[in-house]
Amino acid sequence: MNNNILEWIQEWYSSECDGDWEHTYGIKIETLDNPGWVVNIQLHETEYEDIELDSGLIENSEHDWYSFRIENSVFNAAGDLSKLEFLLKKFREIIESVKYPN
Repeated sequence: MNNNILEWIQEWYSSECDGDWEHTYGIKIETLDNPGWVVNIQLHETEYEDIELDSGLIENSEHDWYSFRIENSVFNAAGDLSKLEFLLKKFREIIESVKYPN
């Protein structure tokens, strides 16, 4: 199992690329002006497209917050400046819980 989250995301994306999927779907990582991060990962036409969940907003302080959800086959996550790696790891946890259930 790959412990490096960037390498894992690259491998996950590569595993979904089939000559068609990547022309319509993909991954976006952007910044927010409040400031923070937004991560959108499209799950359409993957084995994960039927997952639905919502963490709600977890707000420990003005500078310590995040949320993530999967709705309409899209993983949408946002968090403060320190949460990019955390959000990507949350996505990985969700995918691996479906792929390798206990």
